[in-house]
Amino acid sequence: MSLSASLVTNEVKNAAGTEVEFTRLGSLPNNPRSTLWAKVAETPALPHRLSIAHTEQGSGVSLVRRSVIRVDITTQGYVDTAKYTKSSAYLVLVVPAGNIGTIQDAKDALAELTSCVATLATSTFLYDGTGNGAAALLAGSVV
Repeated sequence: MSLSASLVTNEVKNAAGTEVEFTRLGSLPNNPRSTLWAKVAETPALPHRLSIAHTEQGSGVSLVRRSVIRVDITTQGYVDTAKYTKSSAYLVLVVPAGNIGTIQDAKDALAELTSCVATLATSTFLYDGTGNGAAALLAGSVV
C-alpha cells in the first residue's frame, strides 16, 4: 500500500483531533525509498513536514528492513522569539524481512506501541498527547 500525493482525508490529525493536510514533495535526499510531505499552506520559514523512509540491510534470511515515519514541526521560539525551534517525533519499525513467517509480530509491536502512547488504559484513542506513554515521553519520566 502506498499513501497518496495528498494526505487530506483523516490520515493525519493533530493533538486537537483536527485533520492536518499534507502534500507530497518527493523523496528525501539520498534515499529513493522515501517520501516527504509538507503541510499544506505552511509558512516557508516554519516547515512542517512528514516523512516515511525505508532502508534494508543484509540479504537472504539476514535481511532486515528499518522503516521510519517522522513528523518535524518548526515554530518561532516562545522565550527567545528571534530563534526557531523544532519538535520532532518518529516511530521506527525494524522487521526481520528475510526471516519472518508472517508480519503479525511487527503488527503487534506497532499496535502495542501506538496504544501505549495514545490511550489511558481504555479503548478510547487519544490524539491529545495525554495517553500514559505520551505523558511519560512529554514529561521525560519513566513512572
